[in-house]
Amino acid sequence: MKRRTFLKAGLATGATAVAVNAGILAPNTVLAAWNEKAFKTKSVDEGMTAVFGATSAADSADVKLKAPSIAENGAVVPVEVNASAMKDVESIAIFAVKNPVPLACTAKFSGAGVGFASVRLKMGETQDVIAVVKAGGKLYKAKSEVKVTIGGCGG
Repeated sequence: MKRRTFLKAGLATGATAVAVNAGILAPNTVLAAWNEKAFKTKSVDEGMTAVFGATSAADSADVKLKAPSIAENGAVVPVEVNASAMKDVESIAIFAVKNPVPLACTAKFSGAGVGFASVRLKMGETQDVIAVVKAGGKLYKAKSEVKVTIGGCGG
């Protein structure tokens, strides 16, 4: 590592630490919010109600859900949701229907944010993955079945 690069990195880290300690960069504005109620639900409908306040979502071709049709290892299943073709995307939620807690993740967007989320899910068995996108105050969804050959939730 070059000396200048090392010194720049050290100064940047030090400046960030000073800003956090001074209260200028408060952790509550940097860290993600935790919707505890939503992540304790036991069904997709309960999760949708906790996240969006509603359970009905229209199927949409603008919600692109990319998930493998066969997952060799259920412990690490890559899932992508792309809703960049939609305007005013407010949030995205991903559900693994048969998991003990179906809600896998939520992402909220503001301003000029692009509606895209990429996660790795843990799935114990073959099941549907559902992506729900809130855009313009309405809910849209896409669904895909993932066949799991080796379980990830204790299997």
